This record gives sequence, C-alpha cells and structure tokens, in this order.
Amino acid sequence: MPTPTKGPRLGGGPAHERLMLANLAAALFTHKSIKTTETKAKRLRPVAERLITFAKRGDLHARRRVLATIGDKSVVHELFTEIAPQVALREGGYTRITKLGFRKGDNASMVQIELVLEPVTPKSKPAKASAKAAKPVVAEPVEAEAVEAETPAEVQAEAEVAPDAAPQSDATAEAPAEDAK
Repeated sequence: MPTPTKGPRLGGGPAHERLMLANLAAALFTHKSIKTTETKAKRLRPVAERLITFAKRGDLHARRRVLATIGDKSVVHELFTEIAPQVALREGGYTRITKLGFRKGDNASMVQIELVLEPVTPKSKPAKASAKAAKPVVAEPVEAEAVEAETPAEVQAEAEVAPDAAPQSDATAEAPAEDAK
C-alpha cells in the first residue's frame, strides 16, 4: 500500500486527493493513456498498479475492493475483463510514465501515463541454471591398462574387422533363429 505523504495534498484535503486519484485511475483504465502533471502521475502510479493487482486476482472480494475505490461499475468491468487478462503474465510495472515537457500556462511538468499492455515473455532464471552448469563434473580416473590396450594398430585392426560384420543385418540374423524352431 502506498504510504501517505505528509504536507500539502494535491490541491485540497485528503478526501479530495483520494477522489482525484480515483478519477484519474478511472480515466487511465478507460482511455489506456492520459496526459497529466508529473506530480499527479507519480501519485497515481501506485494506486493504479494496486487496483490492477486486485483485478488480476479476479475474485468477488477483489472486485468489491476496486469498486470501493473507483465506484463506476463499467470501468471496473473493463478493468477485470479486458485489462487484467492482458497483464496476467506481468509481475508488476503495469504503467509507464513518459515526460512531455512543460505546460505553457504555468510551466508545470507534463507527462503521459499509460498502461503497459504489450505481451511479456516470461524470463527463465539463468542464474540458477548457469550455476548448475558451472559446477565441475568429477571424472573417474582413467586406468593405465585401458589406455595401453588401445594402440593405433589395435584400433586399425578393429576397424578392418567391423566392415565384415556390418553387412549382416538384423533380418538375416533373425532368420536362422526362426528356422531352428
């Protein structure tokens, strides 16, 4: 839950701030992207992401908690049926804030806050996999007798014997066994 800030609120008391953030969240869910001041967007981000997390749960209790904040049933329905399935694989970071410059009238810093609805590919956890692969494989000691037995002459002799044995296929090997029965 976002921690409440001390000091001045966004243009009024705490109740007005709650209502303003709820209206901004409803507009964000309806239009998928809104243009507002940087301060309002930074205050909106944790509220909107928390509501999206509730929508991802999708149960009745979560729907009622979101309705307690937003109040508009059509916006809540859109959040639960359209937005939540699109961000189901995303573990956080449902919003993106892009700076636009300064407003002409009062030079306030303007930003665009939008929902990140692009599909995400789940990342594999390479740290654990590479740690397992990095472990040295313990090789069994090679016996000296086995190394001495394989001289180049013996390897060449085995290669010459192998072509003679190769032409006999499994079908010809099985045929005499069937005749013996």
